[in-house]
Amino acid sequence: MEIIANNFVPLMFAGLLFFLLTGFPVAFALAATGLFFGLIGMEVGLFPSNLFQALPLRVFGIMQNDTLLAIPFFTLMGIILERSRMAEDLLETVAQVFGPVRGGLAVAVVLVGALLAATTGVVAAAVISMGLISLPIMLRYGYNRTIATGTITASGTLAQAIPPSLVLIVLADQLGRSVGDMYAGALIPGLMLVGLYLAFIAAVALIKPKWVPALPPEARIYREDSGASGHVSLLVLLAICGAVSYVWSLNHESIINPMIGREMAPAGDEIVIMSITVGSFLALALALVNRLLRLGLLSKLAEQVTFVLIPPLVLIFLVLGTIFLGIATPTEGGAMGALGALIMAGARRTLSVKLLKEALENSTKLSIFVLFILIGSTVFSFTFNAADGHIWVEHLFDKLPGGQMGFLLFVNLLVFVLGMFIDFFEIAFIVIPLLAPVAESLDINLIWFGVLLAMNMQTSFLTPPFGFALFYLRSVAAREDYNDKVTGERIPAVTTAQIYKGSIAFIILQLIMVGVILFNPQLVMGSLGQAVKVDDAAVTDMLNNMQDLQFDEQPTAEQGDEPAAEGEEPAAPSLEAPAAEGEAEVDPAKALEEAIKKAE
Repeated sequence: MEIIANNFVPLMFAGLLFFLLTGFPVAFALAATGLFFGLIGMEVGLFPSNLFQALPLRVFGIMQNDTLLAIPFFTLMGIILERSRMAEDLLETVAQVFGPVRGGLAVAVVLVGALLAATTGVVAAAVISMGLISLPIMLRYGYNRTIATGTITASGTLAQAIPPSLVLIVLADQLGRSVGDMYAGALIPGLMLVGLYLAFIAAVALIKPKWVPALPPEARIYREDSGASGHVSLLVLLAICGAVSYVWSLNHESIINPMIGREMAPAGDEIVIMSITVGSFLALALALVNRLLRLGLLSKLAEQVTFVLIPPLVLIFLVLGTIFLGIATPTEGGAMGALGALIMAGARRTLSVKLLKEALENSTKLSIFVLFILIGSTVFSFTFNAADGHIWVEHLFDKLPGGQMGFLLFVNLLVFVLGMFIDFFEIAFIVIPLLAPVAESLDINLIWFGVLLAMNMQTSFLTPPFGFALFYLRSVAAREDYNDKVTGERIPAVTTAQIYKGSIAFIILQLIMVGVILFNPQLVMGSLGQAVKVDDAAVTDMLNNMQDLQFDEQPTAEQGDEPAAEGEEPAAPSLEAPAAEGEAEVDPAKALEEAIKKAE
């Protein structure tokens, strides 16, 4: 019994590992470990017999967490948009825009992957859609297979890091931070990762142009009657909307602040989001006017790009914009996004009872999956913390050299290795609650910590042997040689080795981005609201005035206070004892001022 008591926490970890290796579902493995070791702890005298009395309240607390409602809302939004064939139209249209240049198809896949990430937020949907649509086209026109497969799998995993991401919602909940702050912190790193992918493709196009050929002229379907491609009209429309967006960005504060009653300057990401939203609305309005009045000012390509690309962009920016402005919570933003997805599907005439039923069913399944894992992890952490497991974990890390940086390097290496074998949900619910208290004790900003881990966990979808994005592409890529429907040529099958090889370059790019965030925390924290600076002198004056006001309000003899009449009880004595002789009186304003200075 003494051996069990002295090694309770390591034995608890071993028990969890045993349950997981038996193939038991993660949610039930966590709960079973917590309950089983809780009973053992009672038997050996570590815990009181009423240990689990507060557990039902913990479970009810999870079920009442409004933040988690964002998960089914964003999932519903993503599934409806994915099933309404939005991905197909986006890929076809963006490929026509960039197709005439080398690497254009790969650029289209990255951009559409980023859009799908911000709308669907589901890796499986993005990878499968692009694998079914883009991979045959890329193989048809002679793309290098490593570049083609790697681009598709990596672009699909952008759903992990770009808001509104389910991973960021879960991490915010586990770290006890605002989902809105997590979204704001992840926005710039997510966009930088997209830029890094595009820069890599551009470098490949310059160094190995035969690996990423341009679309041949016969494959470009949006042409004018004169034979022109229509790119000039598209560039003019883009220039007009860009100019309007820039003008809005200069006047955003003066327009928005009076509307929402805000006095502080807006954050940079808010200005960017709202400026692009205004430009997108203008592009959509101009395209609608051009079509309704038959003005013929826009080319076929410009109209197609506007009607296919702008609606999902507007939906994304409206959802994120209202969250960043503070008008809506992430839960309310998710509800608005789900409603917008229903409206978009209805406008595209793809909304049906069958689609709605499938979307609701899949959203319910995912939500139940997340909640059960969360309940199981709560039961596990309940027993773990009762045994002072968090202190044991802190002692594991306090001997690491390097302080904050040593801890962060070790944790990122640990999460990267774990990502090769287990899902990001399991990492978020099992590992993050153990690491968060240590990070907080080391004075690490938890928003920065969460974004860093989210970017790291993104690699878990690409790293062999169990990278889920690799399996998703493997499920839809050709396993046998086939005849192309357009050219009639024989196309060799895509091998698993080619898919694995394609992920290596993008894993390196993601790790580079992790390093950039690690050594430049302002990329994350610069997007967050600045802490309000306290003016010591102003606080002192305010407290002195309050003190003087309090003394003025106390009744004095001159204000009518008279000795108690005979037979009346004397007035209650003051609760403040007079200062002892030789002892200085304590000035509360001065004490607060000194406390503020020490805190700084």
